[in-house]
Amino acid sequence: MESPDFNQIIDRHNSGSVKWDFLNRYLHLNETDLLPMWVSDFDFQCPKEVLQALSSRIDHGIFGYSERDDLYYQAAIDWFSRRHKLTLHRDWFTSIEGVIPGLALLIQMLSKPGEGVIVQGPYYSSFAKVITMNGRAVIENPLLEDIEGYKIDYDHLEHILEQHRPPLLLLCNPHNPTGRCWDRDELLQLLILCKRYGTTVISDEIWADLILPWGKFTSILHLGNEWHSHVIAATSASKTFGLASLRISNFIIPDRTFRQAFNDRLNAHGLDVFNSLSMTAATAAYQYGDTWLDKLQDYLAENRDWFEQALASSVPWCRMTKAEGTYLAWLDCRNLGLDDNTLQQLLIQKAKIAVSMGYSFGDKGKGFIRINLGCPRQYLEKAISGLAQLTT
Repeated sequence: MESPDFNQIIDRHNSGSVKWDFLNRYLHLNETDLLPMWVSDFDFQCPKEVLQALSSRIDHGIFGYSERDDLYYQAAIDWFSRRHKLTLHRDWFTSIEGVIPGLALLIQMLSKPGEGVIVQGPYYSSFAKVITMNGRAVIENPLLEDIEGYKIDYDHLEHILEQHRPPLLLLCNPHNPTGRCWDRDELLQLLILCKRYGTTVISDEIWADLILPWGKFTSILHLGNEWHSHVIAATSASKTFGLASLRISNFIIPDRTFRQAFNDRLNAHGLDVFNSLSMTAATAAYQYGDTWLDKLQDYLAENRDWFEQALASSVPWCRMTKAEGTYLAWLDCRNLGLDDNTLQQLLIQKAKIAVSMGYSFGDKGKGFIRINLGCPRQYLEKAISGLAQLTT
């Protein structure tokens, strides 16, 4: 296999890229000289085997109604067995075009208007969006900051479970934006509490493959059959292999009643046809992507190590949160003593980088920024140079 060159600079301008072409639309930034490091979308080509599979499918030339075939299911099942030692059954799989649309449908299905859904701040902003825009209330269980990373506040969790009796908790594992991978004991303690109060846990595990060498991913489904009537896991090849616009995700639902209700809701919304290119790409990625992903994980770990050392040397006021997964850096900028608006203006005007501002992840994100390390090293060098300008 040809070794991927993750240092290669690929011009993504004028490709319809949200990250590179739509800073104005999404962040209201008119500047044209900003380095975009905000969207969790990496700047690497997907595996050659995926490109070849897509090319062959396009050459076929017919794109009629398509369905998931045996290869699609088997490739995913084998991937989770091989990479995560997780045994999944074909009939547990339900599919939809994206994790967030699936979360929205599950929120509609498993809760009533006005009820609350728990998220753990700092939380991915799209969680709050699909909760509130579906007429539910965000109930925050803020994570506890620790020098070794973030931890779940179980005392507070039990308090809000008892007080609100919410039907749902949205878990992010690995956690965006902090990069924490919840271990077995942490997940078990969370499930015990949620089961006690009748709360179903939906675990967004889209980052599961992007684990750092010192990290370990534990799925909510690793904990055994006794929890299957209380959990749903969301997965996709999109984050792992850079296939975000080839939208297909799998919601793994062991409980038959939940699964039938979710399939009924998909049918009610006419979501019963699948993109042939999306299925082709995901199948090829799961079949042939191991070696490519191993090399990507090594590169992302090197990027993180380099970035942390560069921060310590050139940007000492900025502390990077320890992480076990993702290619995101959660950076504590509170030592600058600036409010978020001032910080954002300095990042634009002096650092010349576009980041995800921490306040968009809820109150626990104030004073932080999130930077995407899934890019060629040259971009990280430019980001460090820009951050160093903030105190000059």
